[in-house]
Amino acid sequence: MTTMADHVDRVLAQWAEQRPDLDVSPMGVIGRLSRAALRADTELKRVFAEHGLDRASFDVLATLRRNGPERCMTPAELTRSAMVTSGAITQRLDRLQARGLVSRTPSDTDGRVVLVKLTAEGRELIDRALPDHVANEHRMLGGLSVAERDQLAALLSKLLTSFEG
Repeated sequence: MTTMADHVDRVLAQWAEQRPDLDVSPMGVIGRLSRAALRADTELKRVFAEHGLDRASFDVLATLRRNGPERCMTPAELTRSAMVTSGAITQRLDRLQARGLVSRTPSDTDGRVVLVKLTAEGRELIDRALPDHVANEHRMLGGLSVAERDQLAALLSKLLTSFEG
């Protein structure tokens, strides 16, 4: 089975010609990961924007939703569970609260702790956006069989585990 050459194949061939003394094979993996991440990010942003969201806002709403519609989370829990940096969480929550998508209330047991919860509007929005997001991801992975997706997911999990310890 022959595969079509992609941009990274051309880069690797150029390096092989110019610097045959170097093993540039890691560029094949990292280059493709980088290019795929950039393409995926563009596609994800498009669908999020259709719902008036960006990646971080979607992630916060989705994190609250998947943890249960009535469950409150602290900003620290959101930071650990979502793909949002700790520096961005307060600003993100401010914006989501201003839009009426989340509420923040002081904890009954510890006044220093704030609890974040989806509002009805926030739940409706994430419940509308999520099917479009998942359909978009299915479309993006459409060139792979189910077995290939599973294999890729397992390999990426192994790679991430090696990075994250």
